[in-house]
Amino acid sequence: MFFGIEQSPLFYFFTIVAMILVVVLPLTIAVAFAVYFDRKIWAAVQMRRGPNVVGPFGLLQSFADGIKLFLKETIIPSSANTVIFLLAPMITFTLALLAWAVIPFDENMALANINVGILYILAISSLGVYGIIMSGWASNSRYAFLGGLRSAAQMVSYEVSIGFVLVCVLMAAGSLNLTDVVKAQAGSILNWYVWPFLPIFVIFFISALAETNRPPFDLPEAEAELVAGYQVEYSSMAFALFFLGEYANILLMSTVMAVLFFGGWYAPIPALDFIPGPIWLFIKTAIGFWMFAMVKAFVPRYRYDQLMRLGWKVFLPLSLFFVVLYAGIMVYAGLLPTHG
Repeated sequence: MFFGIEQSPLFYFFTIVAMILVVVLPLTIAVAFAVYFDRKIWAAVQMRRGPNVVGPFGLLQSFADGIKLFLKETIIPSSANTVIFLLAPMITFTLALLAWAVIPFDENMALANINVGILYILAISSLGVYGIIMSGWASNSRYAFLGGLRSAAQMVSYEVSIGFVLVCVLMAAGSLNLTDVVKAQAGSILNWYVWPFLPIFVIFFISALAETNRPPFDLPEAEAELVAGYQVEYSSMAFALFFLGEYANILLMSTVMAVLFFGGWYAPIPALDFIPGPIWLFIKTAIGFWMFAMVKAFVPRYRYDQLMRLGWKVFLPLSLFFVVLYAGIMVYAGLLPTHG
């Protein structure tokens, strides 16, 4: 029974749909404003104005761009595989939204509070490679195909380092559940994992840049080399779905950083606990997004060989070393969490 109403399968279905919309609709609006603030940050760094015409302070610029893309014609190359060509951006955008299902916005406030939340996020982010490969192959273009292959190699390379970084955090928390990871950092700012795990936080942040194809690792869509890479044949809403999926993934990585290293929904000090948890998570996510934007504003692009060398010859050995180091320290000092 729920408010005196028997929970039929149809009622349960509509309840789940409502919960999904509560997450997806604000996220879609947040992505639109993320594009705006991204452009404003670059403009400030480069001493430009940025969007400032459409709406107050240019706040409606992203919506105007969205309407423009929606009204444009979707052009499909005559030699492309039409079904896969149109399916690829849908897969990319859908997977970008699915990963948010396990993000805890507050205690007991997650769409799916599963015990393997971290593994779920890794699995969804790994599947994101398929949308990019499908778009590159289905376009029947050498530029798009090469961009798709480069993106797949890049994402796979840096997912390995991210996986080992997560092992260190999960050893300290003693759980794969994201809510438990946040609760392990409760108390004050001194309990946040960013302090003991600062070296692996740096590895995680740089790997997240590569994972989301952000500068200085935006090689798959480098305009000078690949003419926008795997997106070169896309237009209209198909291109917009790739664009929105990329920014949804950036916000996801910023939120995951806040959950894993910055105490999630907890306030920095107990005196500020009167502020709701979701607001604190939003603030921390915004700071993470600002870091992403600042890197794009002033860090030059890597060459592809430098990108792969950093992933396999620097971050992989370093992340393995830190797993062994932190595991040894925790065992020796008796800091490993125990359950039951």
